[in-house]
Amino acid sequence: MKNLLGNNAFAVIRNRDFRFFLFYRFFMTTATLMQSVVVSWQIYSLTKNVLLLGVIGLVEVIPQVSIALFAGHFVDIWDRRNIIKYTTLLLLLGSAILTAYSIPSLNCHALFGIFPIFITIFLTGLVRGILMPAHTAFMGQLVPREHLTSAATWNSTNWQIAAVTGPAIGGLIFGFCGIVPAYSVVFGLFLISFLLILKIKSKPISINVQKEEGIFNRIHEGIRYVFNNQILLGAFSLDMFAVLFGGAVALLPVFASDILNTGPEGLGILRSCPAIGAILMSVYLTFYPPVKNSGKSLLYCVAGFGICMIAFALSRNFLLSATFLLLSGAFDNVSVVIRGSILQLFTPDEMRGRVAAVNSIFIGSSNELGSFESGLAARIMGLVPSVIFGGVMTLLVVAVAARKAPSLRSLSIKDIFGD
Repeated sequence: MKNLLGNNAFAVIRNRDFRFFLFYRFFMTTATLMQSVVVSWQIYSLTKNVLLLGVIGLVEVIPQVSIALFAGHFVDIWDRRNIIKYTTLLLLLGSAILTAYSIPSLNCHALFGIFPIFITIFLTGLVRGILMPAHTAFMGQLVPREHLTSAATWNSTNWQIAAVTGPAIGGLIFGFCGIVPAYSVVFGLFLISFLLILKIKSKPISINVQKEEGIFNRIHEGIRYVFNNQILLGAFSLDMFAVLFGGAVALLPVFASDILNTGPEGLGILRSCPAIGAILMSVYLTFYPPVKNSGKSLLYCVAGFGICMIAFALSRNFLLSATFLLLSGAFDNVSVVIRGSILQLFTPDEMRGRVAAVNSIFIGSSNELGSFESGLAARIMGLVPSVIFGGVMTLLVVAVAARKAPSLRSLSIKDIFGD
């Protein structure tokens, strides 16, 4: 229990397989986000069609949500490391297609249009739908149960650093060296990811599949497990609705230009602030994990996120707006760590893939629908009122969750392990 409480915050890092897993996740996430930035610039430069930028997200999220539940089923019965290994090869293939497509001498745009790019985006969505439950389930096998909260914190920190690094590196290489070198670096990072996952040993799974059980019965079992577990359902729902209603990231270009009167440089700073706040909070949580009064901390932090969004909408000062975004990232990171710990601790190993798949649908759909909701609300209500409305709805969701999920409200991860 001492390790869990932060007296030895680096205990989990001494786990060889977990270290390789963190490096794998970092390079894979960095490459994926680099590719996302380069693809967006490439499509817009080729077509000058703003609508296609929105289609990118749609083409990626549809296969992700469609395959997630089926992926969760197989994650629970197949070797999880091999699933991650072979799926990473698909990312390598997609990256190779984009690199070849972008070589000027091949003249692929004239021959095939932008169809190959969208095929690759679709492929990335499929891979994302498989990897999200596979990563979650596999991480639960790599570390002892008492280190799961610490592992979730390190994993979140790792992702946030990659979220800042990937787009920045992608933009710089594309701007200074060109598109082919940018895609070549993405390919190289995916290759490093593949080599790193090979360094991790496969872990046995406790499989208890009855012959009469079909795939749809097992998928339904995973869904039912989430909806019958008040703590899991409450945690997943809080995240989904907070992202759905509370996020203002999709509207940041408008705030930067029309409200805060800043240019692209200011927009870049605003986009980075939530991730910076999350990284700073991750450092704190590494030493002081949220294991005491975890349920109340989750509710307070989601409420804090909603308040930050309301304050951001009302702000007319750039530094103040950046501060509120930074705080929103810090609050969000606490909820990410607690939710990740809840998923691992309250899910049997043989069901982690299916439960993680349900969670990935909550997250994936809320990200895309949240951007749509932000744009629609801004169109109907106006820019500032729409973000205030989202923040108020987030607070309302917290109030409902606190009332309807008393088990979540009273949760203390510390009590699971005792003293």
